[in-house]
Amino acid sequence: MATVPGQLVWEIVKRNNSFLVKQFGRGTQSVEFSRETNNLYNLNSYKYSGLANKKTVTVQPVGKDLSVLLATTKKRKQNKPTAMFHKSVMKKEFRRMAKAVINQVARNYYRPDLKKAALARLSAVHRSLKVAKSGVKKRNRQAVKLYGLLKFFIDQYFGNRFPTGPAGSVEF
Repeated sequence: MATVPGQLVWEIVKRNNSFLVKQFGRGTQSVEFSRETNNLYNLNSYKYSGLANKKTVTVQPVGKDLSVLLATTKKRKQNKPTAMFHKSVMKKEFRRMAKAVINQVARNYYRPDLKKAALARLSAVHRSLKVAKSGVKKRNRQAVKLYGLLKFFIDQYFGNRFPTGPAGSVEF
């Protein structure tokens, strides 16, 4: 199969492809997004397109732990989808992952123009994988103080005649 230049592919797919999502705003303004796998900003533009460029970068979450997949396309395997990507899974802290992304994308002269986009995508993916801290939430001190005063006055007024719950809390 003959290779087709990226600009020609972009001219064919830029206005009509299955990944295109159009958002209409007020008036005549609209924003075009793209759901392509190798599009870092999910914008419908030639620079970020995974369909038109031979060299693409993608950053995706893998599993439920804090691991992130960094995949770059191999230039010579364009017609073999299973062997098309060079994949590396990163399970480190954020700074080490960011350094690995910079080394892979910019310092190896792969696509230095996508360095900022790849780091932004890595930051968003890493933030989405973080689990919220669980545990007892701190109660408002004024609410605790008010609750204690309320309990004190009820005990003083009603004595032992008022029913209490299993932990000695007052039930209304």
